[in-house]
Amino acid sequence: MHSFSTAAAIQVAVVFVWLGMVLAISFLEAPIKFRAPGITIPLGVGIGRLVFRALNAVEAALAVALVVCVSVAPETTAATWVPVAILIADLAVGAGVLRPVMDRRVVAGDVTDGVPRHNLHFGYIGLEVAKVVLLIWLGIVSLP
Repeated sequence: MHSFSTAAAIQVAVVFVWLGMVLAISFLEAPIKFRAPGITIPLGVGIGRLVFRALNAVEAALAVALVVCVSVAPETTAATWVPVAILIADLAVGAGVLRPVMDRRVVAGDVTDGVPRHNLHFGYIGLEVAKVVLLIWLGIVSLP
C-alpha cells in the first residue's frame, strides 16, 4: 500500500475544490446569469464583478494552502511544482492585472448592449481555461 501524507491528501482536496469553484463560477454562473429574467447587462456585470472578486480572494487562499502542502509533502516532485508555479502566475495575471483593468472599464461606463467582449475579457477567459487544465494536471500528478 502506498503511503500518502496528510499534506498530500489536503493538496488533492485543495486542487479539486479549486477546480470545482472555477468550473462552477467561470463556466456556469458567469454566462447563465445574463439569461435570468430581469437581469440587465449592467446588473449582470455588477454581480459578476462581486462574484469574481470573491472567487479570486478564495483562489488566493487556496493557492497559499496549495504552496504550503506542496512544500511540506514528502511526495512532492518537480512534476508537482511546475503546474503550481504556472497556476499561481495564471492567477496573478487574471486576478491582479486583467480583472482590475476590466473593473475600471466597467466603472468608466465602457459596457455595451452586450456582455463586455473587449480583448481583455477574452484574455481572462483564456486564463480560466488554462487554469482548469492546470488544476486537472495538478490533480492527476498529486494523486497517489
